[in-house]
Amino acid sequence: MLDLTFACGGYDRVQPLRDGSVSVEGVALNMLRLEPEECFWRMMQGAEFDVAEMSLSSYCIAKAKGDERFVGIPAFLSRSFRHSSIYLSPSTDITDAKQLAGRRIGVPEYQMTASVWTRGMLANDCGVDLSDVTWVTGGLEQPGRVERQKLELPDSIRVESVGARQTLAAALEEGEIDALMAPRVPRVFRRAGSGIRRLFPDYAIREKDYFARTGLFPIMHMVVVRKDVLQDHPWVAASLYKALREAKEVATAGLSDLPALRYTMPFLLAALEEQEAVFGPDPWPYGMEANRTALETFISYLHEQGLVSAALAPESLFAPSTLREFRI
Repeated sequence: MLDLTFACGGYDRVQPLRDGSVSVEGVALNMLRLEPEECFWRMMQGAEFDVAEMSLSSYCIAKAKGDERFVGIPAFLSRSFRHSSIYLSPSTDITDAKQLAGRRIGVPEYQMTASVWTRGMLANDCGVDLSDVTWVTGGLEQPGRVERQKLELPDSIRVESVGARQTLAAALEEGEIDALMAPRVPRVFRRAGSGIRRLFPDYAIREKDYFARTGLFPIMHMVVVRKDVLQDHPWVAASLYKALREAKEVATAGLSDLPALRYTMPFLLAALEEQEAVFGPDPWPYGMEANRTALETFISYLHEQGLVSAALAPESLFAPSTLREFRI
């Protein structure tokens, strides 16, 4: 058996790999449960893990710069609409998305996947002119956060740091930035009387409408394997992909038919039935072809936002063995 370390978040779609109900053929997995920020940082900085959850954006940018340390697997562990993740300062007069033009907008990292999707949605779906926005980066709740890899941006894109001693949450509350785009809900937003509000308080309605019009359910994170692992053991990519697909199927099978709720969600059945009505039987597809439109859209956003100088082909992101399947 080949011993491999796999670092990722605590998702239902990987739990069968953790508890052993699904195995990777020929592999003994050491599963590490890490928050995305730590997982991405450690993998990008030191390639510490054999297999890891990875920011789609970080991987694409690294690939475009010639960084060949990692090879992608088209299993997308995190997906999320981002209409809910735009917050407004209590001191701002913004009432419409188009008023974000010319403002100071906080993002934990300019290159992070959530930021790329949110900017793309605002520009291409809401008609927001982002040409003269100042992007302010830094830690959401802890000062000192920096980009996990060096960026080479056009001079036309203005990015500055919130400062080594400041956080984006505090800057939003104090009016130093007009808006904040963040995948985590800022703690100050939950505090009574903060005055911080969402740009789209009706985000759930907007997200369903966005999907109905575009067919996009934004991909956030994928899985990567260290290239040196595959050089020594090329069969690992297909075996991992097979197991990840099986784990997702085990996690989601029969949820609406169980006599007792598996999750502490009182309206789980209604949510599952609505989900199927909107997305069909598989709301969370794996595989490159099933996600070609989302991948091509995201790559175009990376190019528009100055993060890659040339478009990438989706096929180039993934191990060739995961792009084809045997048939009996």
